[in-house]
Amino acid sequence: MNKVTPFLMFNDQLEAAIKFYTATFPGSAVLNVARTGADGPISSAEFVVGGQRFMGYNGGSYFSFSEGVSLYVDCVDQAEVDDYWDKLVKAGATPTACGWIKDPFGLSWQIVPRQFMKLIADPNPKKSQAVMAAMLKMVKFDVAALEKAHAEA
Repeated sequence: MNKVTPFLMFNDQLEAAIKFYTATFPGSAVLNVARTGADGPISSAEFVVGGQRFMGYNGGSYFSFSEGVSLYVDCVDQAEVDDYWDKLVKAGATPTACGWIKDPFGLSWQIVPRQFMKLIADPNPKKSQAVMAAMLKMVKFDVAALEKAHAEA
C-alpha cells in the first residue's frame, strides 16, 4: 500500500462505482473487497483507478462528496477528453463547468487536456489570460478553441 491513499466514503454505491471506474480507466483493478455477509454487498474495498490506489467504504447517507475534492484526469488530447467525457455522461454524470463533471456517485472529476496546462504556462500574461478566459466559458474543454484564444492574444 502507498504511504498515503485516498479513502472515498460512498453512501451505498461503492460496488457500482468500482465497476464503472475500473471499466472506464485503463490501469484499473479491484485488489480486495469485504462484503457484508457471504453474499452481501461490498462494504469496503481497495482498488486502483488509472494507476492510483484508493480505499472505499459504504458509509451510509451521512457521507457525501463535495467539489472540495476532485479527481484530475490528465488527457493527452481532445480525443481522450471526449472519450472520458462521453463515458461519464453515458453513465449519468452531470457536466458542470471548466472541464468539471460530477459522476453519478457524487464524485467530481476534472477532465483536462495537457495542451491547456501548456498554454496557461505561457510566460506572456496576455496569452495565458486569454486561454484562461476562454476556458472559463467552457463546460467541456475544447482544445481548438483554447489554441485559437492563445494564438489571437
